[in-house]
Amino acid sequence: MRVDRHQKKRKWPKVVGIIFLLLLVAGAGYAYSIYHSLSKTAETMNEDIDRPKSDKRSEEVKFDKKHPFSVLLLGVDERAGDKGRSDTMIVVTVNPHEKTTKMLSIPRDTLVDIVGRGTRDKINHAYAFGGVEMSMDTVEEFLDIPIDYYAKINMEGFKDIVNAVGGVTVNNDFTFSSGGYTFNEGQLSLSGEKALAYARMRKQDPRGDFGRQARQRQVIQAVIKEGASVSSLWNYGDIFGAIGNNVKTNLTLDEMVEIQKNYKSATKDISQSQISGEGQMISNGTQDIYYYVVPEEERQKVQSDLKDHLDLNE
Repeated sequence: MRVDRHQKKRKWPKVVGIIFLLLLVAGAGYAYSIYHSLSKTAETMNEDIDRPKSDKRSEEVKFDKKHPFSVLLLGVDERAGDKGRSDTMIVVTVNPHEKTTKMLSIPRDTLVDIVGRGTRDKINHAYAFGGVEMSMDTVEEFLDIPIDYYAKINMEGFKDIVNAVGGVTVNNDFTFSSGGYTFNEGQLSLSGEKALAYARMRKQDPRGDFGRQARQRQVIQAVIKEGASVSSLWNYGDIFGAIGNNVKTNLTLDEMVEIQKNYKSATKDISQSQISGEGQMISNGTQDIYYYVVPEEERQKVQSDLKDHLDLNE
């Protein structure tokens, strides 16, 4: 499992970890007018799910007691008449006692047991088959840890969030073309449409899905930086509107505020990693299909690391 650690101080508002949109919202309520918009946005974002308590956790998460917790981030392409697939899946675990946040990217082609479907398939198909609930159940089974919360981002509308913060700046590793745009190597300033095309490119990248995940995290972090700047105070209406229209989560406003208040220490050490495996062509009886296959030894190592981070191995 490859890890790239870095530490980063946050400006206004206090953004907790990489759960970027949720906690960007949670730390923003200083003036009444902003708090009023924040409340309306949180209400629009909140989308509870019909899912029983995980049997992988003996005690319910309580933010006032600073329990470590997990969030599944889903980047979903949703178009009219199409439920879409979760082409971005990142498991975030937060431990305020260790003062660490960990992000684990799961490649969309990873071969897993689809919980509730009774089949083995690509992990991103779980969302198409059974929505957020099946995605959470499948990731929970694959990693053998409780998935406490989710945040779903409509990638088609992500461009609106980028535009709302005034665009983003990224550093591109190599020149490529995607979505009708050419992205030269070096520092780039991107509007919403360009940022979406930049984040979506996969086929020209020798790293494949890992390269796309790296660009997605890069754009997300750029959104955090721009959204946390003082200049964004003057544009909070557009920012909240874009977030409310394109993000859904089962976290409530009160829970977001509790996270903002009690988990600041977890931003002091943020690590990003991806689960290791290899691509294989596997026949389904009629055709060969590409899957990303994770060795059992690697899966168990990742499971153990995540359990340690969630204080479940004690």
